[in-house]
Amino acid sequence: MRRIVRLWCFLTVLVLCAAACAEDWPNWRGPTHDGISVEKGWSTTWGADGPRVLWRASVGQGHASFAVAKGRVYTMGNARNTDTVFCFDAATGRQVWKKSYPCAAGNYPGPRSTPAVDGDLVFTLSREGHLLCFNAATGKPRWNRKLNARIPNWGLASSPLILGTRVIVNVGTSGMAFTKTSGRPSWSGGNGASGYASPVPMKSGSRTTLLMFGESSLYGVSTSGRRGWGFPWQTRHNVNAADPVVCEKRIFVSSGYGTGCAMLSVGRGRPRAVWRNRNMKSHFASPVYWKGYLYGFDDSTLQCLSAKTGRAMWSERSPGKGGLMLADGKLIIQAERGGGLIIAETNPKRFTELARARLPLGHSWTAPVLANGRIFCRDDRGSVVCVDVSGK
Repeated sequence: MRRIVRLWCFLTVLVLCAAACAEDWPNWRGPTHDGISVEKGWSTTWGADGPRVLWRASVGQGHASFAVAKGRVYTMGNARNTDTVFCFDAATGRQVWKKSYPCAAGNYPGPRSTPAVDGDLVFTLSREGHLLCFNAATGKPRWNRKLNARIPNWGLASSPLILGTRVIVNVGTSGMAFTKTSGRPSWSGGNGASGYASPVPMKSGSRTTLLMFGESSLYGVSTSGRRGWGFPWQTRHNVNAADPVVCEKRIFVSSGYGTGCAMLSVGRGRPRAVWRNRNMKSHFASPVYWKGYLYGFDDSTLQCLSAKTGRAMWSERSPGKGGLMLADGKLIIQAERGGGLIIAETNPKRFTELARARLPLGHSWTAPVLANGRIFCRDDRGSVVCVDVSGK
């Protein structure tokens, strides 16, 4: 009897440990909205053939990343001017449901937004402003709205942000909010054109400020929709696509087309630039901040910057203009071409590659996602690959 009890306790500890080391990724940039996962124990020991491919799928053109929650994975694509939201079993790739609606594919075709899962609901936004809510388990539509705002040149790209009882999107001058259960409008920041970044919450004590990238300014917006400050940030073609990054009490912004980057100090009134240079020009891929350093793309070169000074620490050209996230102190990078999946140390002294594999994917501008021992990747044409990095 004692042996059975000891065995039961041991198995319970193993289950709890596994649960503590794995993590869902229910929305764009993860639970903490910064591209960083707390998942530990995943493997970078792949061998010559790379990690095992668990499943593949085709979802249509686009740049949507993945939301992973409760054993399911969600993404979007476009085919023949029709958007489709897909739900797959995360372990097997079995299609659980899909829902489609008319939406022009546009230039650089397909959706840019990533679904967001909150409890039993999943929210999506199209490039034309279709804001939709579905039952996450069945795909049954709950509500939908066609947003009335100016559409930027390359289409809306904001991923939904769930904050309390509201779903918030970077649409219009400085964002819009809706009641998440009904879709009823809560507030609007105006009908001007937005940038292409998603809303980022920045906490200071008990207060949360929403960072909204407009077409030519970064705005600080209260959760009630009041625009508190604006910091001018003009770029060629009005492309502010990479999310602002919260670096403890400061904000890092970066844009492409020769614009560069800046570290902003936020106090009373409008933020001020602590430093500004062109060492990181993020076309669209959002950087990550880790232990005093920023890792992101300077156009088509992976770059590490000192957050304190803006000094470039190192650069690596092999990933091209890819996407990345961070987990367990390691960078997970999807290369722009050739299906490259790269794992590297977060080492400010040098680029140190830990593992590299070639997946059956083409050109990609989408950030990869690690969740529960699996990495999900896709290419612009809509080919999806899920690989096993659990180490089991």
